[in-house]
Amino acid sequence: MSLCEINFDGIVGPSHNYAGLSLGNFASTRNAGQVSQPRAAALQGIDKMRANIDMGLAQGILLPHPRPHRAWLAELGSTIDEADPALAANAMSASSMWAANASTVSPAADTADGKCHLTVANLRTMPHRSHEWPATLAQLRLAFRAEAFSVHGPVPPAFGDEGAANHMRLAPAHGEPGVEVFVYGVSDGAYPARQHLEASKAIARLHRLDPNRLVFVQQSKEAIAAGAFHNDVVAVANERVLFAHELAFADKETLVAALAQKVPGFEYVEVPEADVPLADAVRSYLFNAQLVTPPDGQPTLVIPTEARETPSVWRWIERHVAGNGPIRRIEIVDVRQSMANGGGPACLRLRVVADPSAVDPRFIVDEPKLDRIADIMNRHWPEEIHHGDLQMPALIADVERARAVLLQGLNLAELI
Repeated sequence: MSLCEINFDGIVGPSHNYAGLSLGNFASTRNAGQVSQPRAAALQGIDKMRANIDMGLAQGILLPHPRPHRAWLAELGSTIDEADPALAANAMSASSMWAANASTVSPAADTADGKCHLTVANLRTMPHRSHEWPATLAQLRLAFRAEAFSVHGPVPPAFGDEGAANHMRLAPAHGEPGVEVFVYGVSDGAYPARQHLEASKAIARLHRLDPNRLVFVQQSKEAIAAGAFHNDVVAVANERVLFAHELAFADKETLVAALAQKVPGFEYVEVPEADVPLADAVRSYLFNAQLVTPPDGQPTLVIPTEARETPSVWRWIERHVAGNGPIRRIEIVDVRQSMANGGGPACLRLRVVADPSAVDPRFIVDEPKLDRIADIMNRHWPEEIHHGDLQMPALIADVERARAVLLQGLNLAELI
């Protein structure tokens, strides 16, 4: 079995819009009501996947969900035509594009039964995301139906779980046993903490993880207050490296000491508040980057263009790369449409360490398949969506048709 890290990117759905639904996500609320560009957003996502493939990384996809979510509206006694505008916006959200919230993943090397475990996130904190999990679970059970995987339903909604965005894994190499870090929040300010400690503990039990190779750490209240609604806005890990802002964690010293003890060759890369203020880190999504190790062995940070355009962030990056730090290369991607709605490069992907041949091949992509997907987007994705048009019959028909064409083109009609 050849294990590697596969990045499964969420395809930006044809209903991508700026409704400002995510409390505590500053980009989402700041751009509420703006005109979105679903076609451009989706093609930016395709270009990001191409960049990963060019680096030699394995690449997968997760598909847009049915929008509007008619079944969810029916449970609320309404329809997309009759719903009040706020409810309709929740039913039209394309937020499943942020695949880092799809599930929490524990590779086979970490689990007692030698299987790769995935637990779908319940996302219960925000209404527009709380109804995502059934469609996500259907995809996970299809993509990872082989014996090598164990796919779990959501943690009961008494405890909020937002998936891999609050989970990190460190190991000498992806296929070797690692230490899993679960980051939880505690609410006492204006914005909710979305990941509960009890949800994280439940996932660790479901995944049959070794208690001696687990760390539970609290996200700092300063980070949540600054707009770090998920841990991956202020920290990211890859193999032996933890890359984080100085104010990311409530008890940084204990976390770093534990990882230094448990992870051979552990390296901690900290960005000081004095060099990059937390506000700049959140605005630029410096840490909502993909930290990856391509086949050439050069640890690479995939950052959004906004990080390049933020002076304090770019100065720190240039100093680090010029020195002898563990991050050796920078790749810049344009995901402006996603960024404007509060999701950077890391938000758009779910990392799964597995043998690519064990995954349903319809969820694995290469350049020719991405060409076919891009062609469908160019022909069927709306160019623009005005917030006031979310309930227009013509737009709804276009959105539903576009998704159906994509799934048929990928031979995934059972998900329609």
